[in-house]
Amino acid sequence: MAAEDYGKDALDFIESLDRIATVDAAMDAIENAFAQFGFRTLIVTGLPHPQERFEQVVLAKRWPVEWFNLYTANDYIRVDPVARQCRRSFNPFEWCEAPFDADDEPRAAEVMNRARDFHMSRGFIVPVHGDGTHNACVSIGGTHLDLNKRSKPALHLMAMYGFERVRRLLSPAHEVPRVTPREREVLAWAAQGKSAWETGEILGISQRTVEEHLAAATRKLGAGNRTRAVAIAIRDRIIEP
Repeated sequence: MAAEDYGKDALDFIESLDRIATVDAAMDAIENAFAQFGFRTLIVTGLPHPQERFEQVVLAKRWPVEWFNLYTANDYIRVDPVARQCRRSFNPFEWCEAPFDADDEPRAAEVMNRARDFHMSRGFIVPVHGDGTHNACVSIGGTHLDLNKRSKPALHLMAMYGFERVRRLLSPAHEVPRVTPREREVLAWAAQGKSAWETGEILGISQRTVEEHLAAATRKLGAGNRTRAVAIAIRDRIIEP
């Protein structure tokens, strides 16, 4: 896929997803979009507190039934190095980037090895950290994946918007936060992939002022980072994709 297609496909996906009215249909669309990058499995889930079980916080999934049953029966969430890294990171990462010591953590190695039995030898995970009230993620897996420095930002945005769409369909009552016109402008340019410096040049304001507006909008939207703020803003029609 050409580099310029990644951004277009991501925006086309976001626009189409906004018209979908059910969780199952949304998951179909998300699954099909990620399949273009080689992914075969998908889960949208919270990360459980110690007193919660994994199956209680799963929002929606497209995992093999046998793998989900094995994962929950063995309580793998407590030893999964990818889940552990997800709690610590605000940035998306490949599964192979989650550190663990196979000798000292045999069950962590077991999780990673068993996942390969279900065509999940590689994967990409997008952490979702809100205003401190929840930790969650979108995790996608497969074998032969189109993962590179240009595809990853598109996957990041698609996963964030997919998460927000699924969560909103599950909990439709939602109050749209108020952002200022300038905050809306900088979010719109961020959605187009413009840096803070580029946005400042376009709007005739300093890079620092742009960053301050982005930070304020991110806080108001309850987002953990700029990418999620953009996804929420598109979801709530604060800006157009």
